[in-house]
Amino acid sequence: MPSTSSRKPAAVRRAEIEAAAEQLAREAGISALTMRAVAHRAGVAPTLVVHHVGSMEVLVADTFERIVGAELAELIDFARRVPDGADRLRAVLETVLDGSRTAVTSIWVEAWVLGRANPELAARVRRQMDAWRGFLAGLIAEGRDAGRYRVADPLAVAGQLLGMIDGVGAHSLVGWRDDENRVELMLLAADAMLGVDLGAGPLAR
Repeated sequence: MPSTSSRKPAAVRRAEIEAAAEQLAREAGISALTMRAVAHRAGVAPTLVVHHVGSMEVLVADTFERIVGAELAELIDFARRVPDGADRLRAVLETVLDGSRTAVTSIWVEAWVLGRANPELAARVRRQMDAWRGFLAGLIAEGRDAGRYRVADPLAVAGQLLGMIDGVGAHSLVGWRDDENRVELMLLAADAMLGVDLGAGPLAR
């Protein structure tokens, strides 16, 4: 049974609870974030969890946002390190579809479902999807400015592209059409939205 004998500053205890929740979510998903499970991982009494974080709904939402926000920050940094702005979108798509990010994809899928009963989580999901759309729109605009794409509204196209990424990622969780051509087929489908010449190859490699 967790020990509650040691008293720590509220900020320290809250940070420990949040870290425990994130660790648990990365291992078992945000659906595993119950008060008892988080308390056990943090080594505190269950009542201390909601005392420090306010509610489990908020803790779940915060945990989701930290995990997916960290991934987006990583990808933004990755894109910046691609020398040619016209190549950044393709590099990002290849990275997000290479099968190495299924753990975060699972978090997203759970959040779409759990968000129906958790308004705070739903709000965070929408905010992170907006952030993703803005990120992709920026990459599309860079490619357009470099003469690679012919797109009138990068934000609208980014929204459609994000839906494709999410769909392919969700399908891969159960191995549906999960073959070696997945990335190439996705890039070919994106060509039409981006106005790439058909003879130029996927995203004008």
